Amino acid sequence: MRITTRMILLFALTALVTFNLKAQLPPPTANRIDAIAAKVMEETAVPSISLAVIKDGKIAYVHAYGNARLDPATPAGPEMRYCIGSVSKQFLAMAMLLLAQDGKLKLDDPVARYLPNLTRAKDVTIRQLLSHTSGYQDYYPLDYVAPFMTAPVTPAQILDRFARIPLDFEPGTQWQYSNTNFVVAGQILEKVTGTPLMSFLEKRIFQPLGMRTPIDLDAQPLADSDAKGYTRFGLGPVRPVRAEGQGWLYAAGELAMTGGDLALWDLGLMEGKLVKPALMNEMIKATRLENGAPINYGLGIGISNAGGHPRLQHGGAVSGFVSLNTLWLDQGAAVVVLCNLDGSSAPGSIANQIGPLLLAEKQDPQAAQQLEQARRIFSQLQQGTVDRSLLTPDANSYFTPQVLADAASSLKPLGPPATFEQTSMSLRGGMTSRNFQIKFSGGAALHLSTFSVDDGKFAQYLIQ
Repeated sequence: MRITTRMILLFALTALVTFNLKAQLPPPTANRIDAIAAKVMEETAVPSISLAVIKDGKIAYVHAYGNARLDPATPAGPEMRYCIGSVSKQFLAMAMLLLAQDGKLKLDDPVARYLPNLTRAKDVTIRQLLSHTSGYQDYYPLDYVAPFMTAPVTPAQILDRFARIPLDFEPGTQWQYSNTNFVVAGQILEKVTGTPLMSFLEKRIFQPLGMRTPIDLDAQPLADSDAKGYTRFGLGPVRPVRAEGQGWLYAAGELAMTGGDLALWDLGLMEGKLVKPALMNEMIKATRLENGAPINYGLGIGISNAGGHPRLQHGGAVSGFVSLNTLWLDQGAAVVVLCNLDGSSAPGSIANQIGPLLLAEKQDPQAAQQLEQARRIFSQLQQGTVDRSLLTPDANSYFTPQVLADAASSLKPLGPPATFEQTSMSLRGGMTSRNFQIKFSGGAALHLSTFSVDDGKFAQYLIQ
């Protein structure tokens, strides 16, 4: 591959941005993220990881680890694209919202208004397509590329095969993930706009948000300067993987981009840059089935509760790649994790460990002080005493002479803790509830539950 001056400048700029972004995170947090990524990569044998972190409404860390290509060994860099798979669905959902904002369509329009020849098109709505409640059968349920998916295909051919057969259930009565829904939605968008889906995304989403690296994998394969996809059977060696045939990804998973550009998308959602609040709410509110039951999915994105914080999340998996995009809108935080190994659990494992670091820093300013005081009280209890100035009157009454005696006789033999870590934090009864895990070198482990009031004193200190 010929290295051009433009490529050198782009790499230098990316490296400079990465350095500056890393400086925005406290060094302990950045180091912890590096350690998490290194450990997960070792455990999962994933060739490389590319991640981006948003904290306090700003991109705070962008980094890549491992080798994006194994032969020859090519170190991963944040400027490299990875396939994002079904995370692409967020972009099509937003595109449909933009058309609704433009007055070009309505979310509750029947599919028949645009594609009348599909099964039950009069009974299925655009909203049901985007929320996976339509009943159209999924054309890509398998986690590998079946033989029929190696041949090129058009969106119309996908719909002829999978959207002209009986529905799997009555529209709106069940939730079932189906890539076919988004092929239908993509075809509706192209019919309404008269332009290719990728052109619309470029003009209305990528350019306004400053996203420069997204490509349509059906039209432009990953370059030698991007990550390469790999697979692995059981605990066998990592091997190159065969990609889907042209056309199979389309609107359901056709995008590839850098982790940094996916973080720019997350910022756009946080800042409400693309659609009005009422339409944004349509995307991120839980869909309800016909019987009123809510599901953990909005329009092109999953919705859940993570430690009391509303979490938006969607994963993606195409041949050779796995991705996960997680946002906490109320916290101005997000974690993007991309990897180049089929079926890998690495993105989920990394995101689950990074998320609490971001939320704890923002929501629990007393965490360090409470941890130190909890350690101090534990050491005192091993000696049969307690500093009562750290306790509320209720907690003081709990620590009777009998409680202190039992604490000393049962805790002192364990010796000093090997680890003493906070595992969760929440609010309850006007107080802050925290849970700690205490481990000892001999293998014993204890659970500590505390409640603290505004001045930091403990209203509860229970060891189990």
